[in-house]
Amino acid sequence: MTSVERLAEICGGTLTGPWEGVEVTSAAIGSVDVQPGGLFCAVPGLKAHGASFAADSKAAAVLTDAAGQRIIDDAPTPLPCIVVDDVRTWMGPVAAEIYDHPARQLKTIGITGTSGKTTTSYLVEKALLDSGEKVGLIGTTGTRINGNPIPTSLTTPEAPTLQALLARMVSEGATHLVMEVSSHALQLGRVHGVHFDVVAFTNLSQDHLDFHPTMEDYFQAKALLFERTEDGQQPGTAVICCEDEWGERMRAIAAKHSPTVALYPQGGSHAGEQGAPTWSIADTEVTPSGRQNIRLSVTGGDGAARELDYSIGMAGSFNQANSLVALACIEAATGEPLSSDSAAVKALADVQVPGRMQLVEEGQEFLAMVDYAHKPGAVQAVLSSLHDYLPAPEARIGIVLGAGGNRDHDKRPIMGRIAAELADAVFITDDNPRDEEPSTIREAIYAGAREGVHKKQQQQPGGETVCEVVPDRAEAIAAAVAWAKPGDAVVVAGKGHEKGQLVAGTMHPFDDVAELTAALQQRVQSTHSTHRAHSAQSTHSTHSEGSDQR
Repeated sequence: MTSVERLAEICGGTLTGPWEGVEVTSAAIGSVDVQPGGLFCAVPGLKAHGASFAADSKAAAVLTDAAGQRIIDDAPTPLPCIVVDDVRTWMGPVAAEIYDHPARQLKTIGITGTSGKTTTSYLVEKALLDSGEKVGLIGTTGTRINGNPIPTSLTTPEAPTLQALLARMVSEGATHLVMEVSSHALQLGRVHGVHFDVVAFTNLSQDHLDFHPTMEDYFQAKALLFERTEDGQQPGTAVICCEDEWGERMRAIAAKHSPTVALYPQGGSHAGEQGAPTWSIADTEVTPSGRQNIRLSVTGGDGAARELDYSIGMAGSFNQANSLVALACIEAATGEPLSSDSAAVKALADVQVPGRMQLVEEGQEFLAMVDYAHKPGAVQAVLSSLHDYLPAPEARIGIVLGAGGNRDHDKRPIMGRIAAELADAVFITDDNPRDEEPSTIREAIYAGAREGVHKKQQQQPGGETVCEVVPDRAEAIAAAVAWAKPGDAVVVAGKGHEKGQLVAGTMHPFDDVAELTAALQQRVQSTHSTHRAHSAQSTHSTHSEGSDQR
């Protein structure tokens, strides 16, 4: 139990109401989630202030701002309040105190970036588990403790929920935490109160411009992970993927606060730049099945060099970059140099991530996969990578593509244009339209796709690109499967691991992998039936000819 007086000392808050002798045992941001004897973190909302619900909660005390305090003071039953200027800044450190600072008892790795967070976190988790560690994971596909799933709803939970999760991980014996850290979480203070031993940056491309007004604002939100926080938390070693200007800028920011490790997925000579360790991909071999054999060149800050050889079972050059980030994080977390024979390095060979370049095989004669790509950079990366796996120059790529409603509007035509430029067929459909009119979203993607088709025709006269709008997502997947010929590739993009389709406030069951599987099975069965029919017809014709001859 922690006294509210102690919590007020931590955040510099003012105590009001009958606070003497009051102690709390838990914390929550939702009034219905507050347990008896808990602290209610009441933040201002879009429609109402959270403090409006304090009287009906089971809270023993409330952390709020001046506006929240006035609401509580007017309630029939006054509650003890800790009043601060910004609740989101302090509810993390306060919750950390209540739960006995669980992050300090874990080796904590935080990963941010537009794409690759989930894949990288899976790689790090598997490597640590195979090395004998007990691992907690928090991210887009959910939360796990030593491989066992725990229900959560956000990529990075709200600060009180996060601290409670970390405490549970510690109680269940976890030694390490691997966590995706979203830009929303950083801007809203969800990870305040968490000390990170390792922080990593994968990349930056257009996304979430419904929340961030500009790309620069989006970048600065990501950069918060690599800076000292207002509550004094100092990040540990920073692992930065420096494949473009965003990465180089992030490295410069991180270097002001922490030791840095610079990563170069595209190779080149960067040994010991600015006296910092550097990792780069020296060589790759891509097998027909999509497995990638990779050689890394690692140079320490002292100039000493070594090589690492390993394999990953995931297609795509971007997964080479993800594995590079993962291995650098593992070495930074353990403090021990990795070798090609390390259990952590060997573990990467077997990692598969749901909905990320996930192959679906039902006996068809073409490549079919599901990927979470739902932003321009990710669509470009997936389609560019697929070109590396086509068996012949005449082989084609088809993509099923949509865009989420109530999200960044500007990226929709960009995604359509990129898809049409890099694919041979684009099937535009719905992808979680939420509260928007689905046809409006589809029209924006189609406009970009037509622009891409026009550009491609100018560069490659005579070429043909299929561009169809198929509103029903299952029908769009079936159309793409029907379009494909032997040797082609089809990718269903956007939803990845998700199991539902959110339309007008209702979540309808929908699974891209299941729908793609069903469409492939139907095609294979139809193909076999056709072959059997042709075979029977051929046999019948032969018998007839024999009768005539007799």
